[in-house]
Amino acid sequence: MKDHIIEKESSERAVLVGLITPEQNEIKANEYLDELAFLADTAGAVTERKFLQRLNSPDRRTFVGKGKLAEIKQYVDDNDIGMAIFDDDLTSKQVANIERELQIKILDRTSLILDIFAKRAQTANAKTQVELAQYQYLLPRLTRMWTHLERQRGGIGMRGPGETQIETDRRIILDKISRLKDELKNIDRQKSLQRKNRGKLTRVALVGYTNVGKSTLMNLLSKSDVFAENKLFATLDTTVRKVIIDNLPFLLTDTVGFIRKLPTHLVESFKSTLDEVRDADILVHVVDISHPNFEEQVEVVNRTLAEVCDGADKPMIMVFNKIDAFNYVPKDEDDLTPRTRENISLDELKQTWMGKMGTDAVFISAKKGINIDELKRKLYEKAKEVHLTRFPYNDFLFQTYDDLEAEQQ
Repeated sequence: MKDHIIEKESSERAVLVGLITPEQNEIKANEYLDELAFLADTAGAVTERKFLQRLNSPDRRTFVGKGKLAEIKQYVDDNDIGMAIFDDDLTSKQVANIERELQIKILDRTSLILDIFAKRAQTANAKTQVELAQYQYLLPRLTRMWTHLERQRGGIGMRGPGETQIETDRRIILDKISRLKDELKNIDRQKSLQRKNRGKLTRVALVGYTNVGKSTLMNLLSKSDVFAENKLFATLDTTVRKVIIDNLPFLLTDTVGFIRKLPTHLVESFKSTLDEVRDADILVHVVDISHPNFEEQVEVVNRTLAEVCDGADKPMIMVFNKIDAFNYVPKDEDDLTPRTRENISLDELKQTWMGKMGTDAVFISAKKGINIDELKRKLYEKAKEVHLTRFPYNDFLFQTYDDLEAEQQ
């Protein structure tokens, strides 16, 4: 498949388009466009401008109204823009109509995320999963792809399948989907065997929203060199490392990050990767507490975990990361306006719902190494509980260790 993929290294200039609806107010719409801009940056695009329109629901023909589309076209023509990215999924009809008006490349949120995954996938497992998701996304959009094929475009959003006419033939795509599913079944069996071969060691999985610092924390705890950077979806391939805290060994897994509106095709395709989460004994939910909307990110992750783990109630440690980057603006005494999230200090936040979590919450900075010993202690205690359920005869080892530690204190 790679032999016909066309890549463009230079940055592409883009505009972002979103809607303000009764279900999504202006604040939320702007937050989602900010995240879309981060996605675009991760894919290699430069966001030049954001467009928002207030509508009760997306226009069935062009997503936005005629007037807003004309405004976008004027800006695109005047500033030599080559791409428009929409924050919601578009139908093939909408894409064709919008493209006919703007005469530039049109992407939606899902196609952008798929492009990032295609760019980031390194192993055969991840590449197969991404390829399956791309074909599943492409199948109902064959009409749209015919117009793209006439122009043979490359660059962002065009890394996936669909560069030749034969690839867009429905029968062949269905055959490819079937073949990829068979490949993933084989991969699932291999992965399952690998997990069984790990024995009865306690398994700990790092989970969380994308770009919250899971890979950085993984490197810190396992003393390894997992790729980490300030980009969305820096990690696609599951990484497992053996970690020993004091005298207790366990397996630590770094998993793909979650995100709002995560494409269903990706969740389905990455089931073998998410099996690591499903089979984990302990979950470490990493949260970027410096993010202004971290609570919504927590909800997104919890919803996804409920789907992935079938609602299983697993022991969890909430790790509130990036406390070194936490900023707040104290309100003046004579300021009578209501306080916002930016006016609340970290100490005050700790007294909210987080404070009720007791020993299941810890505030750290993986980057600065702050409170890592406290996190290790919590991991040790949780892993010890799981370990003793499997090896109860090892209890004397922990007693001896704990007694020695108490004497030293």
